[in-house]
Amino acid sequence: MADEHPQTDFQLEGTHDFPVLPLRNTVLFPQVVVPIAVGRPRSVNLMEQAVDKEEPIAILTQRDPDVDEPTVDDLYTVGTAARILKVVKIAEDNYSVIIQGQQRIQLEEMHQEEPYFQGEFEVLQPANEANPEDQVEIDALFMNLKSTAKQVVKFIPEMPEEASDMVEGVEDPGQLCDFVAANMDIETEEQQEILTTLELKDRLETVVTMLARQLEVLRVSDKIQNQIKEEIDKNQREYYLRQQLKAIKEQLGELDGEGSDLDDLEQQVEEADLPEEVEEKCKQQLSRLRRMQPASSEYGVTRNYVETLVDIPWREQSEDKLDIDRAREVLDEDHYDLEEVKERIIEFLAVRQLKDEMSGPILCLIGPPGVGKTSLGRSVARALGREFVRMSLGGIHDESEIRGHRRTYVGAIPGRIVQGLRKAGTNNPVFMLDEIDKVGQDFRGDPSSALLEVLDPEQNDEFSDHYVELPVDLSNVLFIATGNVLEPISAPLRDRMDVIEIPGYTVYDKKHIARDYLIPKQLEENGIEEEQLGITDDALEKIIRSYTREAGVRNLERRIAEICRGVAVEVAETPEDERDEIALTADEESLIDYLGPVEYQREVAQRTAQPGVATGLAWTAAGGEILFIESTQMAGKGELVLTGQLGDVMKESVRAALSYIRSHTEEFGIDTRFMNDQDVHIHVPAGSIPKDGPSAGITMFASLLSLLTDIKVRSDVAMTGEITLRGNTLPVGGIKEKVLAAHRTELKHVILPERNKKDLIDVSDDVKEELEFHFVEHVSELPELVFAEDISERFDIDSLQVEKPDEDDVVEEVEVAE
Repeated sequence: MADEHPQTDFQLEGTHDFPVLPLRNTVLFPQVVVPIAVGRPRSVNLMEQAVDKEEPIAILTQRDPDVDEPTVDDLYTVGTAARILKVVKIAEDNYSVIIQGQQRIQLEEMHQEEPYFQGEFEVLQPANEANPEDQVEIDALFMNLKSTAKQVVKFIPEMPEEASDMVEGVEDPGQLCDFVAANMDIETEEQQEILTTLELKDRLETVVTMLARQLEVLRVSDKIQNQIKEEIDKNQREYYLRQQLKAIKEQLGELDGEGSDLDDLEQQVEEADLPEEVEEKCKQQLSRLRRMQPASSEYGVTRNYVETLVDIPWREQSEDKLDIDRAREVLDEDHYDLEEVKERIIEFLAVRQLKDEMSGPILCLIGPPGVGKTSLGRSVARALGREFVRMSLGGIHDESEIRGHRRTYVGAIPGRIVQGLRKAGTNNPVFMLDEIDKVGQDFRGDPSSALLEVLDPEQNDEFSDHYVELPVDLSNVLFIATGNVLEPISAPLRDRMDVIEIPGYTVYDKKHIARDYLIPKQLEENGIEEEQLGITDDALEKIIRSYTREAGVRNLERRIAEICRGVAVEVAETPEDERDEIALTADEESLIDYLGPVEYQREVAQRTAQPGVATGLAWTAAGGEILFIESTQMAGKGELVLTGQLGDVMKESVRAALSYIRSHTEEFGIDTRFMNDQDVHIHVPAGSIPKDGPSAGITMFASLLSLLTDIKVRSDVAMTGEITLRGNTLPVGGIKEKVLAAHRTELKHVILPERNKKDLIDVSDDVKEELEFHFVEHVSELPELVFAEDISERFDIDSLQVEKPDEDDVVEEVEVAE
């Protein structure tokens, strides 16, 4: 449907009622024709009425174009009375309308909002005729406006050639002013300001100023376009010349197809966002390549070097996801516990929110195998939205693995740090340095020393790779190193890292990890539905206590995988139509069918069933362990025999314990001549494993005293602590791991030096609730705690002299113990 109305202008005065059509992003000026699309309900209602009545309408512009249903307050009060020239119905509620502005009007009162706006307006009469004293200035402004408008038309290719003639033909300054304002590329607010300005001189000044500004922008834009065109013409000219040069070289036999590859490589260099120094180096090497024979060995070396420089992500970065709540959710979803590591990552995110530029933290996770150190790196990368790169340092002996080889060597390549950046494609990945405690050293150099620069925030922004020969910025990389033991890491390297120790898991922790992580993972990997297999809590605890004995959960996952594979066999042997009915349960009784006989049995009671055997606690790289100290007597010449691959420090602990007992035989009720014709033999089982350290001192004392008094040590007690010649106990390390070992083997009592009480803060509450801790300052307190019999009548404990160490002695002894 199309309706056309005769084009007759109208001149109104005074106050009139008009239906109102709100417009977005458009200001209608008098005598200007504008096409508009009408689709909002109120506007459609107005159009349907206006087509029938053929009456003028009021055009008001919205203050905010994003408002779909404007109110009176959303509309400017000054608008234009317009007549409808043509209406075309495009769809049911969609019209295309052509309107022409007639006169400026101002809203006095809006007395109708439905079904469309209707209001009372006052017709404004612009002062198009000026006072005689202002006429000269108005004429000058009018001429300036015409001149500027014609210049603007020349810079706009889309404008028809007749536009300049049309501008020249307008004799009314007010009309030209409105025409130019309607066609200028300015903000809606600025157009509304011009519409509201009634004084001709003020209106001309405003339009001339805005048009001059647009003309200047067009001139600068045209200048830029010309420069770009000249640059393109220059590049095209160089391209044609190079193609001709290539053809000439091919005719002379000096080119065998490598030329086009070099052109491609040069294009890659130009397109890559390289630092100025790197780009200059690439172009220098490309220039050398073009002068080389492709068959020469140096050609391949140089070409590989340029390709390496282009591939390094000098400026490419992945955007960090700084949502702390999401990061917590991701870290908790992938790993149980490890709160200290998670909190360190959250702290990094918090600082990044407050400060855009900061060096990435350098973390070092130390803990036994299987606690999730390596997999934690992937979770951190996922939480931050960064790429993940893993580099294993175990067994590396060559410094060139870190710094790369110099290009003078055949087959030279960058170091693994730079290779990791190339693989990641960004210069801020999460970079995991796995097994940093197992880095070697030989005649080829010391990789640990090379890592000093990598892991030093003060200098890794200019890391020097022998192959690259240009400074590589590693300051944005988040390095996470992992290891089992801290001691093998050199002191300078250890000082550059934020060390976080990850202890082993408790039985409760392992059950939680198995339920939430390991069992769902193994069910999925083995193709078993959740309904087809259930593992009871008792069975899970039996797997943890009787089929695995570890600080981590690696073997626990293997055992769960064995059960899943066994169930998978049963499911596969079942006809497909009956598989949905399978619902198997792995309980304590059925574990032997899947896993075989138990591997670890409670041996503490059995091993301590006779005098001379005491249970100690030891720290290993795999977590805490219990340690049995066995003593026996035999006919001899008073010698002390030590077996079990004991280190020097451990041997000294035995001699200190024995010397203390010999010096107090009367108080302990022991024959003073017990070593005249008797040898004492102390053995620490698992003889193939070397053992050392001072922490078995009080256990040695308990074992010897049990042997010499023929009193058995309680089977539910384990102990650790260093002993001095005066019988004082000194603090030792690894308390949390040792306590977890006692808990894992279902012991009930743990004896520790008094000054180790503070270290229990790291032990979880559920473990402390199931164990009873005893703290001793002197070994004279041990007999009442460790012996299974009442010793009050046999020992003269009260007469034992408990010598308190001086403060200076304490400091010295603690330092030696550490």
